[in-house]
Amino acid sequence: MSLDETAARDLWERYASAWKSASEADKRQILTEATRPDCVYTDPLIQTHGHDQLIGYMTAFHQQIPGGWFRTTHFQFHHGRSIATWDMVDGDGQVVGDGISYGQFEDDRLVAMSGFFATPEGAA
Repeated sequence: MSLDETAARDLWERYASAWKSASEADKRQILTEATRPDCVYTDPLIQTHGHDQLIGYMTAFHQQIPGGWFRTTHFQFHHGRSIATWDMVDGDGQVVGDGISYGQFEDDRLVAMSGFFATPEGAA
């Protein structure tokens, strides 16, 4: 099966929902459905390999921004690649940042996700 833009966006949104989930078990279930086990996630602060490292990073994100999540504001897809712009939203529903992410899809799952955003002062 080859992904079209609608299916790719649905998969992207499924992956993004893992960032919002407070439960490690839920994060793992979502990532198992949406990403390959050997997926690579990168952003200005970190590079993770596989579900365990990504879940650890997501957990640290929630410690810094309790209830934080990402709302996709624009999505485009072609040839197994995507770009998404997003807002970072805190637990109170306030936008606290924004950025751009790139995704790479293989076998109808994400294999690589790269986030770009302004880093907090003193980070990286």
